[in-house]
Amino acid sequence: MASEQFDAIIIGGGISGMYQLLKLREMGLSVKVYEVGTDVGGTWYWNRYPGARFDSESYSYGYSFSKEVLDEWEWSEHFAGQPETLEYLSYFADKFDLRKDIQFNTRVTAATYDEAANIWNVETEADEHAHAPILITAVGPLSEPLMPKIEGIDSFEGDWFHTGLAPHAEEGFGPKYTEFPDMRVGVIGTGASGVQTIAEVALTVGELYVFQQRPEYCTPLWNSKIDDETQKEIKANYPAMFEKCSKTFGNFLHGFDERSVFDVSEEEREAIFEKRYGEPGFGIWLGNFEDILRDEKANDVMTEFIRKKIRERVTDPELAEKLIPTDYGFGTRRVPMDTNYYEAYNRDNVHLIDVGDASPITRITPKGVEVGDTEYELDLIIYATGFDAVTGAFNRIDIRGKGGQKLKDAWADGPRTYLGMQTPGFPNMFTLVGPHNGSTFCNIPRCIEQNVEWLTELIKHMRENGIERVEPNEQAVDAWTEHVDELAMATLFPQVTSWFMGSNVPGKKVKFLAYAGGFPAFKKKCDDVKEKNYEGFELT
Repeated sequence: MASEQFDAIIIGGGISGMYQLLKLREMGLSVKVYEVGTDVGGTWYWNRYPGARFDSESYSYGYSFSKEVLDEWEWSEHFAGQPETLEYLSYFADKFDLRKDIQFNTRVTAATYDEAANIWNVETEADEHAHAPILITAVGPLSEPLMPKIEGIDSFEGDWFHTGLAPHAEEGFGPKYTEFPDMRVGVIGTGASGVQTIAEVALTVGELYVFQQRPEYCTPLWNSKIDDETQKEIKANYPAMFEKCSKTFGNFLHGFDERSVFDVSEEEREAIFEKRYGEPGFGIWLGNFEDILRDEKANDVMTEFIRKKIRERVTDPELAEKLIPTDYGFGTRRVPMDTNYYEAYNRDNVHLIDVGDASPITRITPKGVEVGDTEYELDLIIYATGFDAVTGAFNRIDIRGKGGQKLKDAWADGPRTYLGMQTPGFPNMFTLVGPHNGSTFCNIPRCIEQNVEWLTELIKHMRENGIERVEPNEQAVDAWTEHVDELAMATLFPQVTSWFMGSNVPGKKVKFLAYAGGFPAFKKKCDDVKEKNYEGFELT
């Protein structure tokens, strides 16, 4: 079969893939994007579960590079829902006519580096072939849904779906399931997507059974509509807002208080906690005292405050205790932002079934879920069981570099990268929002722009200077990987089972998969590397 030739191939048509396509097209390059979905959107295309929405402010999430886009688009809510977000990304694709270079309904199954020709050969599930000297992965950090290993999981006779693969409405951008009257619904999992799903389903459901594998510390999102006056203020303040984001740890509107929990009196500390808890967004997590994520005693103080808040929101004291984690501290796992999640358990038709280590799900039956000797008959099961994060989507593709080495084998003991952008032995393959990349633990679109713009400058440098191959040297990779590990070990994250560590996936090597140094430090390192003629990369 003939193989199409391009200057660059991008895997993934989400936020990063679309922006990278645009930037390379501006350079005059021929680019092919392969996207497994039927349209653009990535995360926001697939995650059409009930209640899905932003937990970073809408206006801080969108693309910032185009004043025209910023002037034209108006977010309706401070934290937009999935349908509006997907509509925005569709509008963006229309605005820049991106779809003409994206092949939809196409899953890439293999990418093989031909060392002699310095070419990446790409194969699809339909046995199509294409090649290019540059391969860019834009597969997303949370794009490989993780289904639980439960006996009988294929036997259920009702409807079911994973939140990351939720069925679509026949028309529009939203989910198929919006109301659940007279239905018996079971939700397995109470992470970020589970929390949003449960709170939404509870509003209309006949009976809701929540199968809680592990409780989470949730804090209120405090979402609201954006009025006309606020809309004008947002548009007028975009430059200052994006500048503010770029200076914070996570590129959010919220920046850490550099003081310690113990630098202030108990009364002042309590007042600060209350203020952050009552404000919209991630301020309670990423705008709090900076030591709550690295010092156990400081974290204990914050954790007790959140536990108290949970008890205040759940009317049944015994039920409240079941909803409070006891084996880890607040903020050491990703914090789900909720809208009346705990209040859902005050409803007579919402039932918490604790299926932790002491009493796990026995099996899925044709009629529902069995726990011990009790069978819960259901019409719909929603699996909110998370993702094989960061590296999972790479493992679905047979990626082979120099000498036929598989990327999966190269990362078997944990990823080894340089700047989270490249892996040794895989020349000219670049990983947007990949492992050890500053975009992974971040307000992702803000950091995507940095990733894409930095990589675009590198590709320009290659073309202007006759450079045909870029690959990191082993010394730079060792130093970066060690740096990533050291930063993680200075926090409380490694002590907890979470997707940050890959420890939510049975058999996966436990390693910190993100970058805990914060966006400003990551950007500075990338800028320094560029200024020193891409120090750490071998430019051939």
